[in-house]
Amino acid sequence: MASVFCVANQKGGVGKTTTSVNLAAGLARVGQRVLLVDLDPQGNATMGSGVDKRQLHPSVYQALLGIAPLREARRTSPQGGYDVLGANRELAGAEVELVDEERREHRLKQLLAEVADEYDFVLIDTPPALGLLTLNALCAARGVIVPMQCEYFALEGLTDLVNTVRQVHAKLNPELVLIGLLRVMFDPRITLQQQVSEQLKAHFGSKVFDAVIPRNVRLAEAPSYGLPGVVFDRASRGAQAYIEFAEEMVRRVRTEGLASRSPDPTPA
Repeated sequence: MASVFCVANQKGGVGKTTTSVNLAAGLARVGQRVLLVDLDPQGNATMGSGVDKRQLHPSVYQALLGIAPLREARRTSPQGGYDVLGANRELAGAEVELVDEERREHRLKQLLAEVADEYDFVLIDTPPALGLLTLNALCAARGVIVPMQCEYFALEGLTDLVNTVRQVHAKLNPELVLIGLLRVMFDPRITLQQQVSEQLKAHFGSKVFDAVIPRNVRLAEAPSYGLPGVVFDRASRGAQAYIEFAEEMVRRVRTEGLASRSPDPTPA
């Protein structure tokens, strides 16, 4: 049975897609069967996985609306070693078209149930807004991975996201938990980033991942080649950090009982 996680942060530009793509590739590198679901109409995770969103039909849009089965919509990342349920601008219409559907928040969960036994991990890349697409991701997921920069405004956004996780846990998905916070674009030379990092560890404890993703130009260059950074330059500091993060995720799933139900979405 797949462990389903969504990568979410209501603040834009914090590395959600970079994290989703490189974690998927990193997990594949350490022997895991992975499905990456792109729920952002921009389709950046799709393109970053080497799948052309302009030639994508059917896509996650057709799958969510029941027009095409998931197995027909998914593709394989040519070099990433994982499967992709890709997105393009058509997905923007799903927010409106699903409004009148019954159990509209659970459409993705029902969809993923069809292939749950075929994967070890399902990762969901979410758009930077709390709309119906993100709500579907939160209802389908076992846990939330939050990539964040160690900056002041990021802390304010984190408070909002934690509250959202609590609300979804209470009303729609009692198994949803905050899995952990991933420090990204980290530069240890900046004193403020070090201070915020220490505040996160003091407040959230073990919820802060040990892995830290450095600011790295090779990770930024990789999407223009349609490759995850882990594949584009495996020797780079950014790629090595994501592989370490993938290994940490596998350990957490195996040792912390993440498949079990938790009474509190953000336990200490």
